[in-house]
Amino acid sequence: MSLSTDDRRARQFPASTPAEKDGAPPEDVRVTAKVPLRHRLRRDRTLLLMTLPAMLLLLVFAYIPLAGNVVAFQDYDPYIADNAVQAILQSPWVGFEWFQQMVNDRLFWSALGNTLTIFLLQLTLFFPVPVLLALFINSFVRPRVRAVAQAILYLPHFFSWVLVITVFQQMFGGAGLIAQTLRERGHEGFDLMTNPGLFKFLITFEMIWKDAGWGVIVFLAALASVSPELYEASAMDGANRWRRMWHVTLPALRPVVALLLVLQVGNALTVGFEQILLQRTAVGPGASEVLDTYVWNVGIQYGGFSYAAAVGIVKGVFGLLLVLGANKVAHLMGEQGVYKK
Repeated sequence: MSLSTDDRRARQFPASTPAEKDGAPPEDVRVTAKVPLRHRLRRDRTLLLMTLPAMLLLLVFAYIPLAGNVVAFQDYDPYIADNAVQAILQSPWVGFEWFQQMVNDRLFWSALGNTLTIFLLQLTLFFPVPVLLALFINSFVRPRVRAVAQAILYLPHFFSWVLVITVFQQMFGGAGLIAQTLRERGHEGFDLMTNPGLFKFLITFEMIWKDAGWGVIVFLAALASVSPELYEASAMDGANRWRRMWHVTLPALRPVVALLLVLQVGNALTVGFEQILLQRTAVGPGASEVLDTYVWNVGIQYGGFSYAAAVGIVKGVFGLLLVLGANKVAHLMGEQGVYKK
């Protein structure tokens, strides 16, 4: 059978593969042009309308108030004019005077020290608890019991801090259940709620009881995305329950842990204003004064708005630097963090 000229030419000079072409893309790759902005707005108009209320709330309550930080460089007097805008425009400029006063303020450094100590305690004692509970529920609790366990664990998240502190007062206070039981049995009672030395541990355990169960939901959602085939394959290779947890479960949680750790570090100087303010009088300001309560006392109670704004700016800048630093560490560990490189 004779071959045509085209067939003979095709055998002698076969078509080059995509890899043989210098920089040429494969045939199945479609190069798409960038979609114009008006087309993208029309395409995503439903999603944009859904996010519009949240964007407005963020703009009104988060970004517009940032303009008020200008009072940190003024001797702001809210009563110098009829409204806040005119008061800002008429208040005299003092430059960095309030920042210099902050550096020389012993109470500021005491509040900063308490804030960092409480943050380190919460990072060490609170952050691992949701991870451990999620691992325990996912690996050891039966599926029928899992939903009940989750409901019991995250129920305290919906309690107000007033109720949480009341529960701890009724349990660990001087007239609480445990102290009364000890006295009835001939032992000396105790009062953890008024002990300044244990206050930082007390508010950490209050936070664990209230919010650890809520964090479990995030980690269980991450574990739900793990393919069961990975567990089956590791079991067929002879891995027991602990090895499956180490080699399958923990790597699945690693990106979520890195993300939440970065966000937690960003809140290093925010350690629970309402929780601490409710218990401040019981232990005294020496053990309970943090930056948030310090700003409250100076700015609201004593009218030092400019000085309080200066402290707030320092707190915000320090939190931003912590987020950027923690996110860089996450990138070095191979995780995405809050944003990509």
